[in-house]
Amino acid sequence: MKIRISLIFLIWSSGWVIAQKNEERKPNFIIILADDLGYGDVGFNGSIQIKTPHIDALAKSGVVFTEGYVSAPVCAPSRAGLITGRNQVNFGYDNNLTDALPQFNPEYSGLPVTEKTIADRLSELGYVNGIVGKWHLGEKEQFHPTNRGFDEFWGYLGGGHNYFATEPSGAKYDKPIISNFKKPQPITYLTDDKGDECVDFIIRHKDEPFFLYASFNAPHTPMQATVEDLKLYSHIKDEKRRSYAAMVHRLDVNVGRMVEELRKQGIYENTVMVFFSDNGGPDTNNGSINAPYNGRKGILLEGGIRVPFVISYPKKLKSGIYNKPITALDLTPTFVELAGGKITEKDKLDGVNIFPYITNQIEGVPHETMMWRFTISAGIRKVNWKLIRLPDRMPLLFNLDKDPSEQNNLARENWDLVESMLKELGDWDVSSPHVLFLEGSRWRRNQLNLYDKEYQLEQLKN
Repeated sequence: MKIRISLIFLIWSSGWVIAQKNEERKPNFIIILADDLGYGDVGFNGSIQIKTPHIDALAKSGVVFTEGYVSAPVCAPSRAGLITGRNQVNFGYDNNLTDALPQFNPEYSGLPVTEKTIADRLSELGYVNGIVGKWHLGEKEQFHPTNRGFDEFWGYLGGGHNYFATEPSGAKYDKPIISNFKKPQPITYLTDDKGDECVDFIIRHKDEPFFLYASFNAPHTPMQATVEDLKLYSHIKDEKRRSYAAMVHRLDVNVGRMVEELRKQGIYENTVMVFFSDNGGPDTNNGSINAPYNGRKGILLEGGIRVPFVISYPKKLKSGIYNKPITALDLTPTFVELAGGKITEKDKLDGVNIFPYITNQIEGVPHETMMWRFTISAGIRKVNWKLIRLPDRMPLLFNLDKDPSEQNNLARENWDLVESMLKELGDWDVSSPHVLFLEGSRWRRNQLNLYDKEYQLEQLKN
């Protein structure tokens, strides 16, 4: 009898320990980053023409951020802010990463080695970290992902890649896929190949806390879609827009594959999934639309920095809509604190843990002031007012509550506000370090001209 009671107690206590371990398991984290995706080109933001059922389902399961921002309107500085939780201007990463100009030392063309990444921080908390896809934070050895906190890397170091197999000739988008843990398979269609790697990462690491940075390049140029996907959008007359829609469709399919694998492995509920774009769509470059917002990639109008943004965490986060400003800089402190770590003032992060805000544990807004600087322009948002400073004209001032499409410049009517916001921007300028590298001068004129264009402010119907 005593043996039987002891056996029952042992079984019960073992089950209790297992249950406790499951209950206390740290959440997994996945960032799904689109590249040059237009704000208006996903279903949950009103797209009728392009269908994104899997991304929309993720949005429905989580929180949609109507005012989700990135820290720069182009790829590399936006990713530098994302990966560190610090505004990249505060460590000299103001420009897009290109070939170093002769007056700059190429040894510094990348994410400074003094900066701690989100992967570094999660590694200290027992996470296995992987990146699949685009890096674009430096190609020299010291900048390599596996030297910046990532255990696994499958992808490419530059800013883009062809979607179909090409010879590794060293041309702009023809560099080979590299990996530190396997011999990369031949490319079939790159978006699908990345999806394969993301699914494989989930399978291999399902029994340990993990962080997966799923860095897609769709729908960034070159505009290359599969024949099958192009047929789905054969009714779109504009060839570039048709290719773009097909590429977004294929991205959506692979988001669905990742969610399906999480469910299959029984870890979906305990996984924090974030979906957003690294910057706004570049309109005519790839056929994207940022409606209802003015502007595009490369400039600080809303269309360049306000992006589709979703966080799903079924175990602890109710579905809904959050209408206050947040930024990609917030992901590092949010992930670290959800994983049981702590962020202090010594970390000098510009992002904040937004989880208490979106779960109503903390009242107010995560950011009353947000600032941007990129080549020829700088911007500041204070509550509902946003100012953009340009070199060849009076400042632009918009009331985003009343004019989210930034059609009415109210600077002349609110000069006291303009002066105070310009002073705050100026104080930031003189407090930030020198830039580590610069883009070629031709980009300055190009970006300034983009402020004078007219942009599509309405969704396409078919």
